[in-house]
Amino acid sequence: MRVIVIGSGFGGIAAAIRLAARGHQVTLLDKRDQPGGRAYVYRQDGFTFDGGPTVITAPWMIEDLFTLAGKRMEDHLTLVPIDPFYRIFFSDGASFDYSGDSEAMESRIHRLTGSSADVEGYRAFVAFTEKVFAKGFTELADKPFLHVSDMLKVAPDLMKLQSYRSVSGLVGRFVSDERLREVLTFHPLLVGGNPFQTTSIYTLIHHLERTWGVWFAMGGTGAIIAAFVDLFRELGGTLKLEAEVGEIRVDGGRASGVTLTSGREIDADIVVCNADVAGAYRSLVPRSARRKYTDRRLARTRYSMSLVVIYFGTDRLYRGDDGPALAHHDIILGPRYEGLLHDIFREKRLADDFSLYLHMPTLRDPTLAPPGGEAFYVLAPVPHLGGATDWNVMAKPYRDRIMGFLEERYLPDLSRHIVTEHMIDPRHFETELNSYLGSAFSVEPILTQSAWFRPHNRSEDVDGLYFVGAGTHPGAGLPGVLSSAKIADDLIAEKGR
Repeated sequence: MRVIVIGSGFGGIAAAIRLAARGHQVTLLDKRDQPGGRAYVYRQDGFTFDGGPTVITAPWMIEDLFTLAGKRMEDHLTLVPIDPFYRIFFSDGASFDYSGDSEAMESRIHRLTGSSADVEGYRAFVAFTEKVFAKGFTELADKPFLHVSDMLKVAPDLMKLQSYRSVSGLVGRFVSDERLREVLTFHPLLVGGNPFQTTSIYTLIHHLERTWGVWFAMGGTGAIIAAFVDLFRELGGTLKLEAEVGEIRVDGGRASGVTLTSGREIDADIVVCNADVAGAYRSLVPRSARRKYTDRRLARTRYSMSLVVIYFGTDRLYRGDDGPALAHHDIILGPRYEGLLHDIFREKRLADDFSLYLHMPTLRDPTLAPPGGEAFYVLAPVPHLGGATDWNVMAKPYRDRIMGFLEERYLPDLSRHIVTEHMIDPRHFETELNSYLGSAFSVEPILTQSAWFRPHNRSEDVDGLYFVGAGTHPGAGLPGVLSSAKIADDLIAEKGR
């Protein structure tokens, strides 16, 4: 069959590889000048910056795509383990190394909290997340939820696993120390969720990381995309860049191809869309073909926060000689945890304070910067464009506050040593990535927007149209979007069209 895949992010390119491996004629389209979607790579002044995903988990899911094509991942890609997984800095100056080593974690927890009860609580929490993982990921992550009966079958198990609680609510049943609660609840932010609202099913991430680790691709995340593109082409697939889709053509209720913004029409038997779900339904699928996913329904949906991301390179090293020792992945928590998240997710208000994720990949791969330099990426969760923030006005002062804070607390004399910089904000997600409201992770992962309640992988409005990526089931994050590609591939194989 002739298949068009719209968007070459991880979900799109994984779906394209799977479909090409089945022998379909697959054309992968992307509006930008490089593949990767949110995993775009910025190269400037001798520095290489990963544009998006940097925390690599579930490496077997990457390896599966090479195996499908009869290739060995090791011949195309080098993944190295990261330890600690994260270094977490608290506003009081203390830090905590989060890793998969049980003995080390328990020792660190005792030093942080001084409480044997919290150590015991952590052990019980870890055991509980194993059960959540077994049901929520192993059994359900790559299964489609197309019918309400699919949800009803698993509802009793999900209730037993307390999925009705938030991540924060569940963690609070096991440990009492506030800083430890922050350590154990920040993960949903990596997939667009508020820990105080996101369903506790997402605590499965703890077991995923503990069991299979956190990894880094030498050369950056972009090296994974490059290896996937090579694999796709070896399977006979065609990649077309700077090919923006203006419309998904629908004839007789069925997807029949796409029309590019250039006016060119490309016919297809199947269309797989890796574009933002809400943005695609609103902008690409004709309104006359949308019975369920109307503009009104999409406007009522809750969406994840957006991001400000600053990529910057320095002409000196920062290895802890005159400041705190940084790790590969650093979580820098502000003085307000729940209050800040309330401002971002509920009030849609840009607060004066912030929490940050600081990525320092040159600790493992110095080739990402010129000799003697460092490549950094700092990320701040911010409200999506449904709020009142005018980013034309606020982008520069917000950037200055973040960089000033980093210089004062973590990177001495930073302003004198920055030699290159690039910044994106919610406007980028809306215009470059066609993400509705500039949301960075599409549909927010709350219980009533999960599984069957989430936009389905097979369109309910248009036959022959399938969705992969962060906004569909099972959700954002690399394991989630790779699972969505497997679901779409299985559904297409099952239906035959």
